[in-house]
Amino acid sequence: MEYLKKSDYYYELPEELIAQDPLEDRSSSRLLVLNKKTGNIRHAHFTDILDYLEPGDCMVINNTKVIPARLIGIRINEANTQSPVEVLLLKRLDTFRWECIVRPGKKLRDGARVSFGEGELKGQIEEVLESGNRVIRFDFNGIFEEILDRLGSMPLPPYITHKLADPNRYQTVYAKYEGSAAAPTAGLHFTPELLGKVRDKGIEIAEVTLHVGLGTFRPVKEENILDHKMHSEFYIVPDEAASKINRAKESGHRVFCVGTTSCRTVESAATGPNHIEAGSRDTDIFIYPGYSFKICDCLITNFHLPESTLIMLVSALAGREKVLDAYHEAVKERYRFYSFGDAMLICDKDE
Repeated sequence: MEYLKKSDYYYELPEELIAQDPLEDRSSSRLLVLNKKTGNIRHAHFTDILDYLEPGDCMVINNTKVIPARLIGIRINEANTQSPVEVLLLKRLDTFRWECIVRPGKKLRDGARVSFGEGELKGQIEEVLESGNRVIRFDFNGIFEEILDRLGSMPLPPYITHKLADPNRYQTVYAKYEGSAAAPTAGLHFTPELLGKVRDKGIEIAEVTLHVGLGTFRPVKEENILDHKMHSEFYIVPDEAASKINRAKESGHRVFCVGTTSCRTVESAATGPNHIEAGSRDTDIFIYPGYSFKICDCLITNFHLPESTLIMLVSALAGREKVLDAYHEAVKERYRFYSFGDAMLICDKDE
């Protein structure tokens, strides 16, 4: 199989094209439309997405909600010295235990204790995982989510250096179920008004949930991408969503996935070509060129980091050469990149 090298997915990106702040109007982003069959590129605005949707199509959205998963605290030690620590909550294991990323890692071994908010929340490291992540058992009085709202902050991606004035701008307007350490950013472009117009056009909207982990941003270190170990994330496909998706496929219509997380969810839940099964489980699906899509026909997505698993996924849908050509065009046309950047539509229709 070709294109299995990490370097096959590299492109040059000027740093000033990395969007640091969201636009005032969510839906005013630009939209680069790539025809996955012909490679034709068209420049549009995000609201033009309506021109590419047809009655009977199904649009899949990920209704996960980002939690304020970044905690700044102190390490508690016998010498009573206080050194700062940062904890990023990745995955809830049970009522009290979370898998976390900690910094600085070297000082936080098994048994190390940490405190946040002058002791309102305390934690002890129970296990150092093979990945370097830690399992922390938290001790608190009251409701954990309420404490987290008071003490935590939004864990913005490392390439965003500006402070976010309004934390809700890192949530989709349809976010419902808390559990993500990062936003499904393709959905950030939608407003309630635009979603209303999608429904008015006769498009079914299917809501799934995939809780996004920070593994989304973990770089591919191995040159052979098959050696990359994909992070695991929990997803839910409700019965109603499965019915809407299956109905669209059975009637010959298309499934538009909003974001790579929605795409990974429906492909993980597929039982075969054109059929999906309701349910919930963990997935570590890794989609790269050569993959045969079973559910996702079209993808609404943002522009992704070079050599990332996400650019490999979009390359699987449209072809590596077409995707890199589109990225080079986006750089030339000064599109805004990454989480708060502009959007891209990969589909089979020019207009």
